Amino acid sequence: MEECIFCKIIKHEIPAKVVNENEYVIAFEDAYPVAPVHVLIVPKKHIANIMEVNDENMVYINEIHKMIQNVAKNKKIDAQENGFRVITNYGEDGGQTVHHLHYHVIGGKRLGPKIIHE
Repeated sequence: MEECIFCKIIKHEIPAKVVNENEYVIAFEDAYPVAPVHVLIVPKKHIANIMEVNDENMVYINEIHKMIQNVAKNKKIDAQENGFRVITNYGEDGGQTVHHLHYHVIGGKRLGPKIIHE
């Protein structure tokens, strides 16, 4: 099986606008942003989707949440009066197009109730 696009970004085989990374996760700008701030946070271990999260890979979820906070602070969307949205998609009906677990951090403008990808 060929590696997914996120695995290639993790290995720096294809370019991405990396915002931050550590041993467990990488954060980079979404190629098709829906708001002024739209960062993807991806575990460096290939986990296909949220249903594959388990006790053995939970460290990656912890690191994702730390990185969400880091990105929000660095992008200055962490104030509660402004806020941001965090989304992960699962399955075809849920809008998952890349089968590597990832979280969208979206902010920098008022977000309505509309789902971002239709």
